[in-house]
Amino acid sequence: MFQIDRRILTHFDFLIPILVIPIIALSYYLISEANTTLANKQIVYFAVGFCAFVFFFIIPIKKIEWLIPLFYWFTIILLISVDIFGISKLGAKRWLEIPFVHFTIQPSEIFKPAFILMLAYLIKHNPPEHNGYGWKSFFKLSFYILLPFLLIAKEPDLGTALILLLLGYGILFVIGVNKKIWLTLALIIGISSPLLYNNLHEYQKKRISDFLSETPSYHVRQSIIAIGSGGLTGKDRNEATQTHYKFLPISTSDFIFAYTVERLGFWGALGLISCYALLIVHLITLTYKLKHDYFTQVITTGISLMIFFYMGVNISMTIGLAPVVGVPLPFYSYGGSSFITFFALFGILENLLAFRFDPTYRCIKYSL
Repeated sequence: MFQIDRRILTHFDFLIPILVIPIIALSYYLISEANTTLANKQIVYFAVGFCAFVFFFIIPIKKIEWLIPLFYWFTIILLISVDIFGISKLGAKRWLEIPFVHFTIQPSEIFKPAFILMLAYLIKHNPPEHNGYGWKSFFKLSFYILLPFLLIAKEPDLGTALILLLLGYGILFVIGVNKKIWLTLALIIGISSPLLYNNLHEYQKKRISDFLSETPSYHVRQSIIAIGSGGLTGKDRNEATQTHYKFLPISTSDFIFAYTVERLGFWGALGLISCYALLIVHLITLTYKLKHDYFTQVITTGISLMIFFYMGVNISMTIGLAPVVGVPLPFYSYGGSSFITFFALFGILENLLAFRFDPTYRCIKYSL
């Protein structure tokens, strides 16, 4: 028979699932209330996400880390393929159709784990100097950040592209880059802002103009009405008219936060945000504990920043403080791509934490 090494359970971070499970449970409750068909589909996504978590948890990541560059370039090829073979939905070409089965995949979602893993791989093999990365190392790392940004922005999917851009440079900021580099970049971005704006698509410019105008767009107006009507304690299901009479658009995905406030009020929203805040703070705490392990530190930093950016952008756009972009709430909005991506990333993180005592990944002992 075989015996699992108990040190795996000792090093496994149980606080992560303790903080994530309430978010998932509340999400399923609200989605099932709004649309039972979507709720049934979400169960399938839960199952696939759990399988992704288990898969990445049990594979010896550090032992096969030499495959990471291959994984990164494979996903880059998929992003390039979108421009050639991709199919369009709602005016954007972001998906590839799998032959014969007629399922579609979104390469930008598959790319996210590859992106964080690649940065972890590069930083581990070229750690920063005492004063942080200089220009040479910064340009090298920037190539791996800017290439996918340009490919994804071209689809167009500026929301995802900007989040990956912020994520990449956010990781470098935490790991360490010379301060003069940041000051120079801030100056360049400030000067080139008008040129960057002129190169946006018309619908992207409209979103910015809607955000800056005194009167918000229809989507945001309905979202603010739903949030305001929730009060402190929210409304009963039958009284949540903004959601159930379809005034609130995309209530189970992009604007699910507004739906949450209408049903559960200020206290419900505060509880949800608190779960995210505790999860982010916990991950940041892990980052400081792993200062000598650049690989795991980058993974932890990447996940915490991605959750923060997704949560911040999604909630901000529902209350009119950011342009409307298709950015979901992690573990909360309806859909499979983002959910599975985050579960895969947490599987990678738990793998690195649980097996850190044994770099050879001999985690199972056999005895007769």
